[in-house]
Amino acid sequence: MSTPTIAARHTPLEDVHALLIGSSFIAVGLTLLKAAGLSTGGVAGIALIVSYVTHWPVGVLFFLINIPFYVLAQRTMGWAFTGKTLITNLLLAGLTLALPKWLRVTDVDPVFAAIFGGTIIGMGILALARHKSSVGGIGVLALWLYEKRGISAGKVQMASDCLILACAFAVMNWDKLLLSILSAVALSVVIIANHKPGRYEGY
Repeated sequence: MSTPTIAARHTPLEDVHALLIGSSFIAVGLTLLKAAGLSTGGVAGIALIVSYVTHWPVGVLFFLINIPFYVLAQRTMGWAFTGKTLITNLLLAGLTLALPKWLRVTDVDPVFAAIFGGTIIGMGILALARHKSSVGGIGVLALWLYEKRGISAGKVQMASDCLILACAFAVMNWDKLLLSILSAVALSVVIIANHKPGRYEGY
């Protein structure tokens, strides 16, 4: 009978690397979606929808919308998780402000933006989750339900996305709404397929 292996915890340096990579993935995904005039699920979707109405930077809106969720994160997930989430959101805000200077997307196929943008945002969220961080918002609730009740984080995310994308119809037409739904599905599939109880123990 084989001896069960004990998962090695991430080092602080590995955590820093994951937060940088995860935030960068999400920032690139948001840039693609914004260039195509699309939205997605979660706080990212809310920030995109509000940005189309107010013309405020997506990263700044992302940070502001998340403020109430920092309190929830501290009460439900602890100070370490909250600190990493706050750092992640500051990184994301800074990256989304800087990316237009580094990466100028003037023409992007909307279908590609929906699928790849949603997927890379999902990969960024997954990287953060595996290092005890998140982008806040619905992700905090989803991770808490996963940790405490074993409920799939992807399924919680998808249910909330349906409500958020219903609101998107107020600021976009049908074709962009359908592509935004495709983006949210691409994002959720990454989480559903890769973030399950017992699937990963490298905390």
